[in-house]
Amino acid sequence: MKEQFEQWQKLLSEHPDMDTIVKLAVLLLGAWIANFVVKKILMRGVLTVISYTPAGHDKQLFERNIIARLANVVPALVITYGISSVPNLPEEVVVVVNNVCTAFIILTIGRAISGILTVVNTVYERQPDAHEKPIKGYIQVVKIAIYAVATILVVAALIDKSPVILLSGLGAMAAVLMLVFQDTLLSLVASVQITSNDIIRVGDWVEMPNLNVDGDVIDIALHTVKVQNWDKTISTIPTKRFISDPFKNWRGMQESGGRRVKRSLMLDQNSVHFLSDDERKELNRFRLLKDYLASKQKEIDEWNQKLKDEGKEPVNTRRISNIGTFRAYVRAYLQSHPRVHQEMTLMVRQLNPTADGLPLEIYCFTATTEWVEYEGIQSDIFDHLISILPEFGLRVFQHPSGVDMREMVTEIKQNRHIDT
Repeated sequence: MKEQFEQWQKLLSEHPDMDTIVKLAVLLLGAWIANFVVKKILMRGVLTVISYTPAGHDKQLFERNIIARLANVVPALVITYGISSVPNLPEEVVVVVNNVCTAFIILTIGRAISGILTVVNTVYERQPDAHEKPIKGYIQVVKIAIYAVATILVVAALIDKSPVILLSGLGAMAAVLMLVFQDTLLSLVASVQITSNDIIRVGDWVEMPNLNVDGDVIDIALHTVKVQNWDKTISTIPTKRFISDPFKNWRGMQESGGRRVKRSLMLDQNSVHFLSDDERKELNRFRLLKDYLASKQKEIDEWNQKLKDEGKEPVNTRRISNIGTFRAYVRAYLQSHPRVHQEMTLMVRQLNPTADGLPLEIYCFTATTEWVEYEGIQSDIFDHLISILPEFGLRVFQHPSGVDMREMVTEIKQNRHIDT
């Protein structure tokens, strides 16, 4: 065996070109064998061991192919250290092969580290409170730094120069780099401010009218924030806009446990009047008004008794009005409503009269923040109030419609016919 090997050595030494081709083929075969052993044997063994752990069944953690990327380093190392053993190769070829392999190794390691950072972010996002302090923006910054360093090292390896030489030349390019990475730097600053000041979180309901954005935050990244609007469209907003532009975050409402109802009933001012004795007796039928009417009448009687002779004239006395009684009824109704939050502000007030009627504003909070339930509670309240208005001798104001005009014309014609 030894003699045959020496004969092959002698034969190859007599034919330099053949010697180079054979040993180069042996090197490539060795690299292929190393790649086969690492990927088909070692990597499968490692994956088999991992499969017995809880993380082994999590496809999301291994979709980045981190282990497969690192396995590519092995054949590159074989070629790097073996190329110098191939005889008769020009020195330039050896240098180029070494430089390319080194650049490939650096790039592969950089991509693997990037994949590891992605896995770290995936694991962090599964934490219960991860939406309060997202780290995706910081992960992206670290990735940019890694790729920047990898790029410098790859270029330095390819041109066979020290990275220090490239870094020294970056000083002159600082202004250009600042211009190129302007958005990245602004987004980085915005991401830090958003996270440190807890301005927005994933899951927050935000509203930006100037950008037609109204929905839930579904992703916070370095450069962009994604918002899914209520019509299920997705808006992508630059992160810096949440620092420079005004917007509304509804998180406070959601955390408070109550959502505000602030709507007005427009009352016809011509229907406002003092209650007669008969009307007051009729309203005593209302369970929610008995205490109010009794206490209010007692207060008014005591006031009027002080007027003595002047109290004989109705214009000098205090009397109960239908609108005041209705306002008391609405307040009592809201205080007894099971779906109205009783620990938050609750009031019924008049606003300034307008050409569209007298606004009676209902200001309260529902006991839920869920949108559909909130709209249902609000609608139920106003359904009841509008329906009960005639009991107080009040009317809702609305502009005349075509039907109203036709009825008025018909009534006029009928009256003229009767007169004739």
